[in-house]
Amino acid sequence: MTQPPRVDGRTARSERTRNAIVDAHLRLIAEGDLRPTADRIAKLAGVSLRALWSHFADMEALMAASGQRVLEQRDASYQRIPTDLPLAERIEAFSRQRARLLEEIGPAARASALKEPFSTALQRYRRVHVARVRDELTDTFPDEIGADEELLNALTAISQWPTWSTWRESMDMPVEAARAALARGLRALLTAR
Repeated sequence: MTQPPRVDGRTARSERTRNAIVDAHLRLIAEGDLRPTADRIAKLAGVSLRALWSHFADMEALMAASGQRVLEQRDASYQRIPTDLPLAERIEAFSRQRARLLEEIGPAARASALKEPFSTALQRYRRVHVARVRDELTDTFPDEIGADEELLNALTAISQWPTWSTWRESMDMPVEAARAALARGLRALLTAR
């Protein structure tokens, strides 16, 4: 009979500390502190600055870990839309889901926008998010998109954070109005043959 592997207490504590730091970073961002300092993160996590820096070489490494967490949360929240639904129902389901996901990642996306031009980790996560949306679109609308790269590019652009941010923040639209704008754009693009 084999014994389950033993978990080293130091490894478990280290993982808890690391998670507490990432949790604190994301919590501060969610509360509107888009550029939290290491001091504020450590204080909220209940760790010393030394502990923070022993787990993360620099803020770039912490942002990468936080970006990974946001991506994991986003993936866990995503629900596949059945392709056998009529087009109108798929558009409605896709726009509702995108609105929900974009609202969920909103604080992290705002914080990332401040540092993304200077952060290779955040640039990489942006590309991953774009790829995920492209996959969602081709998975939800396979017959409508087919091999039409131009259509996929247009659909991707209106389904991303920058467009959502424009509707929600620059134009001060409520969630439902922004979702309706997304649905209308999807409908127009998917039926304009």
